[in-house]
Formats: sequence, structure tokens, C-alpha cells
Amino acid sequence: MVSEAKYRHEFKYYINAWDRELLSRRLGTVMKRDPHTMADGRYVIRSLYFDNFTDTAYFEKVNGVNPRAKFRIRIYNGDDSFISLEKKVKREELTQKLQARITKEEYEKIVAGDIDWMLDDGRGVVAELYAQMRGMNLRPKVLVEYTRTPFIYEPADVRVTLDCDIRTGIFSNNLFDPAPCVPTESFDVLEVKYNEFLPDIIRYLLNPICRDRQSSSKYEICRQFG
Repeated sequence: MVSEAKYRHEFKYYINAWDRELLSRRLGTVMKRDPHTMADGRYVIRSLYFDNFTDTAYFEKVNGVNPRAKFRIRIYNGDDSFISLEKKVKREELTQKLQARITKEEYEKIVAGDIDWMLDDGRGVVAELYAQMRGMNLRPKVLVEYTRTPFIYEPADVRVTLDCDIRTGIFSNNLFDPAPCVPTESFDVLEVKYNEFLPDIIRYLLNPICRDRQSSSKYEICRQFG
């Protein structure tokens, strides 16, 4: 199954632990917890990002190339029952995410370079990754892992996430390695995602915290380690 592609506004801010705690309390008065979280309202995201030998995706991010795209494979809480292959496109201040659910066997084939089956797979993002792996030598590059506290505001399809404990893989690119990631000692990250408009009530809740917007991403932070 492939998701419908839709462009959304996406803004990022660096925050500290105090900001994160304050925001969590404020947002919880109006927004709902994501129903997919664990009992503590959080989940752990681990993503395997792709790049080529000349680090095209990384340098396009650093240099602000527009538009640009990154491929990744993502899991939640180390669970292999839901694995998502994603292509994230950045165009000006808008982002688009195309995704397809893949099996663990398909994941293992992709990272092993066994990709001929992808050409006629029928899922668009799978075929796009195949083309990039064949034409641009795209390969698994870096693990990015963090703990996320997500909030949703259903009336306007707004999503606010608080990400902390950003970690990266140095000696392993295996999504299912029990513990290959090490701390990056970076700031926490606030992300705000919405469609046409951000409701005033959400702006009000965010206002004490949101400072200067950041262009740096968790991917870029982790790429500095390898």
C-alpha cells in the first residue's frame, strides 16, 4: 500500500529539556496524544537513510538545494511487523512524504543490494529507490534514532512532535541491531506540521518556546558522525 502524496508545511526548532517539558504540558491541554504511542506517550523511531559515494543527499541538505529528496527505511520501537520505505521531498517551505510498507525480507534484500525485484514491484516509491540505487549508486548510509512525543490536533490535521535523545549508528547500519546507536549530545527538536494553516490556539501554545527556526535536521546532525 502506498500513501497519498500531500505537501505540508513543516517547521523545526531547537529546544532544551525544560522547553520540552513545558510544551508537553501545554500541548496536552488541547491536543491529543498519538494513539500509536506506548503507555508513556512516546515511541522510539529508528531510520536508515540512503546516500551515494559522493554524499549528494547530505550536501544538498547542507547547501539548501531546492527541491531535494531523501530516501529512508523506518521502524518504530524495534518492531519488524511495520517497516516503512519513505521518500521525503523538500520544496521551499513544504514537504511531501511518499511511503510504502515493506516486509523484513524485502528490507534485507534492499540493504544486501539484491534489488532487481524492485523494478517491477508496482509500488512507486520502491521503483524510485531502485532507479536511484542503480543510477546514482544510492546505498544505506547512516542510522538515525530518537525518542518522540507526538501530539495531534484533528480539526486542522496538525501534528506537533517533541524529539529527544537523538542517537546515531557508527559501527552498524542494521535497523534491527539491538543497540548500535550512540548519543549525539545535540539539542532536542520541536517539529510543527500542518496543511493550509496553523490554528491560533496552537500558535498560542507554541509561542513561548518557538524561537528562531532551524534548517538543520536530525539526519544532518547524525551524518556529522559518519
